[in-house]
Amino acid sequence: MRRVLFVSHVVCPEPVKRPVMKQQWRDLAYIHWHYDPAVVQSLLPEGIEVDTFDGSAWVGLIPFSMRNISFPFIPPVPYFGSFPEVNVRTYVKRNGVPGVWFFSLDVNRLIPAFVARTTYFIPYCWGRASHKKDDQHLHTTVKRRWPSRSSTQIELTIGGEINEPTDLAHFLSARWGLYSKGFRGRLRYAPVDHEQWQLYEANIVNLEDHLVTAAGLPAPTGEAHVMFSPGVLVRIGKPRKA
Repeated sequence: MRRVLFVSHVVCPEPVKRPVMKQQWRDLAYIHWHYDPAVVQSLLPEGIEVDTFDGSAWVGLIPFSMRNISFPFIPPVPYFGSFPEVNVRTYVKRNGVPGVWFFSLDVNRLIPAFVARTTYFIPYCWGRASHKKDDQHLHTTVKRRWPSRSSTQIELTIGGEINEPTDLAHFLSARWGLYSKGFRGRLRYAPVDHEQWQLYEANIVNLEDHLVTAAGLPAPTGEAHVMFSPGVLVRIGKPRKA
């Protein structure tokens, strides 16, 4: 069964029938800034094209709680399968297929970070991290220790539900796959399938971030576009050559 996102004609283009991994993304915040597409493109590998909205590339700082990672035929992994995460990402496409490109993913579990970086070639980083929701407030901190040092401190307030998401909200959240580099620099794509997002308004109370600039990007300028979601259940398909 295809999962509908917001409106009936926006569907997951490739439902994941046999996931290689299941997980939950909880208490997720979208913090985005617009960028010159040429600046973002310069950080992408050959064969990946930056995706734009109204002529701008978009870079996201995304804090959330990863929970209950599981693999086929086994229950959720205890301890190592649940942790806070903050990723820095942008939106891309290859041969017309849209997806997410990660610049960094910060977690507080060293073994998952090392395994993901060395086997899936996804740029996980390790250090101290926390992510907590208290009533209508969200508090996130990261102090990266490996493979480099950086940090972020985020405090948001959560507002009312967004009943009619804008086209930009669709662009930033309707992403059904991720790209990464594989062996010998070959590009890989993994489809992603999940429930419908519930989106809420959110506002920044405090933000002291260095993760975006640590990715090689200029410091963000202008007002951030901010949203919150209680989260979704996620199914990830087998990575393949892009």
